[in-house]
Amino acid sequence: MVASTVPLPLPAADLRAAPEPADWEAFSRPLAGREGWWESYIAIDGMHCAACTLTTEQAIGAVPGVESVQVNGGSATARVVWTPNRCAPQAWFDALARAGYSGLPAGDELAAVPRRQAQRRLLWRWLVAGFCMMQVMMYATPAYIAAPGEITPDVQALLRWASWMLTVPVLAFSCWPFFASALRDLRHGRIGMDVPVALGILIAFGASSLATIDPTGPLGRDVWYDSVAMFVFFLLSGRLLEQRLRDRTAGALDALMRRVPPTAERRRADDGSWERVAVRRLRVGDVVRTLPGEAFAADGTVLEGSSRVDEALLTGESQPVARATGDAVIAGSHNLAAPLVLRVDRVGGDTRFAGIVALMERAAVDKPALARAADRIAGPFLLGVLVAAAAAAAAWWSTDPAHAIDIAVAVLIVTCPCALSLATPAATLAAAGALARRGILVRQLDAFEAAARIDTAVFDKTGTLTSDRLAVTGIRSRAGVTGDEALQVAAALGAQSLHPVSQALVRAAAGSVETATQVHEVAGQGVEGVVAGRGVVRLGSAGWCGVADDADGTQVHLADAPGWLATFTLDEPLRDDALAAVSDLQERGVDVHLLSGDRPAAVQRLAARVAIVDARGAQSPEDKLAQVADLQQQGHRVAMAGDGLNDGPVLARADVAFAMGQGAPLAQTRSDFIVLGGQLAAIPAVLALARRTRRVVRQNLAWAAAYNAICVPLALAGWMPPWLAGLGMALSSLAVVANAARLARA
Repeated sequence: MVASTVPLPLPAADLRAAPEPADWEAFSRPLAGREGWWESYIAIDGMHCAACTLTTEQAIGAVPGVESVQVNGGSATARVVWTPNRCAPQAWFDALARAGYSGLPAGDELAAVPRRQAQRRLLWRWLVAGFCMMQVMMYATPAYIAAPGEITPDVQALLRWASWMLTVPVLAFSCWPFFASALRDLRHGRIGMDVPVALGILIAFGASSLATIDPTGPLGRDVWYDSVAMFVFFLLSGRLLEQRLRDRTAGALDALMRRVPPTAERRRADDGSWERVAVRRLRVGDVVRTLPGEAFAADGTVLEGSSRVDEALLTGESQPVARATGDAVIAGSHNLAAPLVLRVDRVGGDTRFAGIVALMERAAVDKPALARAADRIAGPFLLGVLVAAAAAAAAWWSTDPAHAIDIAVAVLIVTCPCALSLATPAATLAAAGALARRGILVRQLDAFEAAARIDTAVFDKTGTLTSDRLAVTGIRSRAGVTGDEALQVAAALGAQSLHPVSQALVRAAAGSVETATQVHEVAGQGVEGVVAGRGVVRLGSAGWCGVADDADGTQVHLADAPGWLATFTLDEPLRDDALAAVSDLQERGVDVHLLSGDRPAAVQRLAARVAIVDARGAQSPEDKLAQVADLQQQGHRVAMAGDGLNDGPVLARADVAFAMGQGAPLAQTRSDFIVLGGQLAAIPAVLALARRTRRVVRQNLAWAAAYNAICVPLALAGWMPPWLAGLGMALSSLAVVANAARLARA
């Protein structure tokens, strides 16, 4: 996972005591609202289960100066809140090393190296286990098909010793991840998910070795070399496939955040030539060139060229947009058609992309309540597994020691709660990745559970259902004057005013307008000036223009010396997808309400256009808050969508909050989902995906519970051999992750 738009200046090993701020700023950022505190993101290697999550949190959290730690096992990343006044980042990595793990700054190019190496080693372990399993099964087959007494003792001994020799590489090489993890857990006084697995493997191999050495002893009847090789192969197969699937789901966020290139072409000040430099060396005011197919390294303004740009992640705009001289471009978006030369306006943590990355990182390390509960029960559950295996072995020992070993091994293997621990985080991370690709950011993963229960949606008006810019919706003009002529005159005056109504008239003219002279503006009244062929003309309120205003709505009037010339009706244009989004919500059984601070008549007109029955205008922030609270008291689960500063309180009160577009920062900090492009279709899409995510989580939890409810009694009864237990454990985890992976394609 990437935590910054710039690479790390120093490797993790160089982050010694009292480092310079530049040493950690590449993977850290100041904590908003808390001077002297930082949040950093690190990648952790060696995590396999829920117990690993708790262990790494405790290891880093014990370092002085660290206030809090959040570790997500699905993405193997940690968020650390700390102060440089009391500790240095190197202390975290040292603490992880003492706990048996390794860590690197998230986003450091070195962080990918050990992960790729670990993947290759896992593949080799799987191949060795598979090859040895086939050979051991070949030697074990005669024992299964031969009649009693058909195999002589010397041949039986030969086959067992051959199986023993082929099983040793499985234990020494293929099983090492299980043994290393179990040893690390036991050394630190905890029980992880690999402890019962390692015990089962060692017990089966140890008992088989005793039977091979002493065929006439109490355990001499059976050997379990084939079972050991088979369930190691099955476990590694499941872990390998699970790793691939988790890379596709949790890794979706990682891929989206690695969009800023590590280098950029910068123009030399002396001779104007181009040089390729690291992105961290860019400064505001630099001139850089971005070629087709490359991503922009910083926010900037186009100086030369025209092209089309993919801004899907950053704005939610699914189609490429045109960018030419004078237009702004955003770091992380992709240049598609032609080279662009731009002036750098913002770099590093000041870019819009960096803010998006911060939100995505926070979501990726967040853990839903169900996942936290699974982490808490994993330890006691595993302790119960060990007790159950010991009790089963003791109960069967007096009857048949060999069968007792068989049962104990099966119980240890089959009851591993991997599927339970993966059920929730795998699904929510996959869903968050799917939304991020549509330009919808998830601030906290718990929001999916809340969004799945929404039955009421409340919209703000301006900037949410409508565009935040006025548009001309009607023109009435004096006889003999066309609407276009009147619009040209009005735009001539409006071109010299910054008032939103004036700017709307200029936009509506859409081209060259007449020139006005001697223009002056009277605050609260309007604009007056001289227009060729019209003399002195006024644009503004009814009183300013000397006309009666008995119409309802936002109107501006135009008058010349003879009197009234034209009236322009303006309104906030409805967003293109507003009607479809509201209709979609209503079809899903969600009641839709409109609360706005605008005039009641204007609110009712807009509500009629989008088929919203319950619409209220003249609502203060306190009124909106009271309305949402009243809906909640009636038992409704309320989603609120807004973008303004005054929406902050009601967004915080709502069960689920959507911040639309580039609304006020307060609105975004109080929200659960941020819709970067402001597309209203995102709201029903999020609610639909949340319901689907809830179904997947429940399916995963039901599968994990059913698996244990069925397999544990079978293992205790002696009806499940160890190799089948290993297959069941691997398939249970794989089924959970594969089911969650479907959400990544939503």
